[in-house]
Amino acid sequence: MNTQSYFSRLRQRFSLRHSIRRRIMVIFIGLMASMLLAVWAINNFWLEHYYVSQKQEVMEQAYQDINCVVMEQVQAGKSVSDIITEEQRQEWENWVQDRKQPNASESRPKASSESSRKTLLGTIRTYGDHNNITTVLIDSYTGTILLRSDWETDFLARKVQQYVLGMDADRSKVLKQGENYVIEMNYDSRTNATYVESWGYFSDNKTLFIMSMPLDSIRESVGLSNRFITYAGLIVLVAGSVLMYFATNQVTRPILKLASLSEQMSELNFDVSCDDSRLDEIGVLGRSMNTLSDKLKETIGALQEANQQLQHDIDEKIQIDEMRKEFIANVSHELKTPIALIQGYAEGLTEGMCEDEESRSYYCEVIMDEANKMNKMVKQLLTLTALEFGRDMPAIEPFDGAELIRDLVNSSSILLQQNEAQVEVSVPEHLEVLGDEFKIEEVVTNYLTNAIHHLDGERLIRIRAEVRKETGQAVIRVFNTGNPIPEEDLPNLWIKFYKVDKARTRSYGGSGIGLSIVKAIMDAHHQDCGVVNKENGVEFWFTLAMAQTKEDDSREMIQKGSL
Repeated sequence: MNTQSYFSRLRQRFSLRHSIRRRIMVIFIGLMASMLLAVWAINNFWLEHYYVSQKQEVMEQAYQDINCVVMEQVQAGKSVSDIITEEQRQEWENWVQDRKQPNASESRPKASSESSRKTLLGTIRTYGDHNNITTVLIDSYTGTILLRSDWETDFLARKVQQYVLGMDADRSKVLKQGENYVIEMNYDSRTNATYVESWGYFSDNKTLFIMSMPLDSIRESVGLSNRFITYAGLIVLVAGSVLMYFATNQVTRPILKLASLSEQMSELNFDVSCDDSRLDEIGVLGRSMNTLSDKLKETIGALQEANQQLQHDIDEKIQIDEMRKEFIANVSHELKTPIALIQGYAEGLTEGMCEDEESRSYYCEVIMDEANKMNKMVKQLLTLTALEFGRDMPAIEPFDGAELIRDLVNSSSILLQQNEAQVEVSVPEHLEVLGDEFKIEEVVTNYLTNAIHHLDGERLIRIRAEVRKETGQAVIRVFNTGNPIPEEDLPNLWIKFYKVDKARTRSYGGSGIGLSIVKAIMDAHHQDCGVVNKENGVEFWFTLAMAQTKEDDSREMIQKGSL
């Protein structure tokens, strides 16, 4: 299954209710809705209180500023009535002058504004314009209204007089009680509205004042603000949800990809890797997964190799056990016949079955012959065991292989004549090879003996040697005419006690160990040996390293070492 199918399957799995994207979306929408609800609640329940507290501070500051201006003028010997009259006249004169010189008014707006703040009328007008405060000043001695700021001045004047007399106090809520003033929140049944009002005396103890500020504007503002927040919040919530959907996709998509990689890794597919070069936590996780994949690949590869080696060792042990059982069975079989013969002929001698000299000699020869065969087989087994376990390593030395072959043929001439064998030897005059001459002689002897025992037809034995210059080896071949060996038996000829004759007859007197010794000797020399069927016979061969090649290699190694 490829990565795309993994990815689609994981996407379907994580599209369920437990997906991270869904959780993030639910959390985001919940937070946004909670924030909108919190803002609505704050506006609805606390904004008016905050607004009233702020207006209370404004009322206090307005009283302080107006009282400060009044006391500066009173200390200069002027009354509030005189102050108002003089400032009104001065403002009229300034206005007339500005009408005559329009450009002059543009050069001094800031200066005139600063000067108006320091006057009584300017201070009252500033608070009225900026904070929607209506102010009325009354002479407490005469009850004369000194200043009217709007059309409800008469009503406010009567109202403050009632406040002074303590009337209508049960409909007021005192916000702050000062030394010369009181700030209250009052309900007006005429307009069905609530006002924040400040009334009392200035520090001259003569001028009565009242300042009124409506609260309906803030209540209307609260409602308007809540509606605006609701509409704007819904728009922001929808837009934010859409943006969050795409934003979460940037997070969940690489997570799904990493999940796909992890699932493939769980199926031991470590060829996949995360190729994301991000520098955030997801990128770090991807690179960590790559490192984990590499480590797991190496570790599992090492475990598989160890497993294979262990399995090989187990198979080898099983094979060795089978070979041991087969070896015991073969040795028992090979020893059973000579022991039985020796036992039988020995009993015959003991019981006096052969009284004449000729019979006794025959019995003794059979016993000696079988004993020699057992002795030979035991020696071969000891030799083979020593070679297989490395306790009889060959002494590698140069010798003349051609001379060794000619000497063996000469020494076997009687045996060759007895078997009516014709021998052809085709070897160079000198063949300098490397090996253990004694063990190579045993190899050639085994090949030659095997050829004599299996002669047939023309009864020809051909021994030849050739040199392979490309490999620096000499190949020695021993051919004999006769019946070919079945192809299925060729690989098994080198196994101990293996015989092509399945009946294991004693016609040739062989034990099936000779070729095993040949294979062990050639393995110890790190050379090859083999057998092939020819058109009219069988040919055995083996290789040896040329002595000249070895000397050249040694000389080359010496030269490299000197460099």
